[in-house]
Amino acid sequence: MSKDRVLIAIGGNAIHPTRRPGTVEQQIEFAVKTGNALLPILTRNNQLVITHGNGPVVGKILMRQILSRDAVPPMSMDVCVAHSQGGIAYLLMQNLENALRNVGNQRHVVCLLTQVEVDPNDPAFADPTKPVGSFYSERDAQDISKKLGWTMKEDSGRGWRYVVPSPRPKHIVDISLIDTLASSGAVVIAGGGGGIPVVRNPDGTRHGVEAVIDKDLSSAHMANVLGIETLMILTAVDKVYINFGKDTQQALGNVSLDEVASLFDDGEFADGSMGPKVEACINFLRGGGVRAVIAHLDDAEAALNGQAGTQITTAH
Repeated sequence: MSKDRVLIAIGGNAIHPTRRPGTVEQQIEFAVKTGNALLPILTRNNQLVITHGNGPVVGKILMRQILSRDAVPPMSMDVCVAHSQGGIAYLLMQNLENALRNVGNQRHVVCLLTQVEVDPNDPAFADPTKPVGSFYSERDAQDISKKLGWTMKEDSGRGWRYVVPSPRPKHIVDISLIDTLASSGAVVIAGGGGGIPVVRNPDGTRHGVEAVIDKDLSSAHMANVLGIETLMILTAVDKVYINFGKDTQQALGNVSLDEVASLFDDGEFADGSMGPKVEACINFLRGGGVRAVIAHLDDAEAALNGQAGTQITTAH
């Protein structure tokens, strides 16, 4: 009997607490919580790939560059993403393995630093719109733009933020290595923060670009290329809702791809929150996936068993 093949995409809040300083101790606390939540899945006889967000952490990296802009040369965005991948994966890898060892399981967890190719002609490069990092006054934004060369835009009356292009993922570099590692029985952490954004030159070489790639869209693409049956996006809400925040809000339980796609096309899901997650599920199922799930991290096992979260399938 073949093993279940699952890709789990966890949000940045699985490693960095929201509305808290996010000290190393707090990040470890959240990594422990993530390890415990995923333990029933980690101990199964499956092929498992885990991706993760990096929003709060990469924002801190950018903040360090802002504070030291008169003394330390800034890093490019691709290097910032790489730094966040390594740091987040280290804490996840260690605490997932700790959870396994606590129950006598010797399964290994590995991390693959992952580059993701994007199209240099992607329209996103002509119109940077993805805000990252903190809010600043207009005066500080002008100073930052002058000294670091960053594109700063006003964000809904809340202040000014650094904005970068968010091109769509085109190719997961070294996808065959992810497949080999997962097939060996190891839990593979890959594609952190959507992947390190790179473009491929005509001679086959690559170089990084100033961009960020949506983590969920990248996860869906990775899952399709690997032939994975189930994509599970774990976040801070228990289900997908329609009319969210209104008196008429309604949770979606078991729904079809056609139903969700129709709601998505009608603009039901916000770009800055549930929109990319729903789009990723649609892409995954249209690309050959069997089941897509959006659920709360704490409900991971029940969601994988089809007993929690929003369960989306191609069935009519």
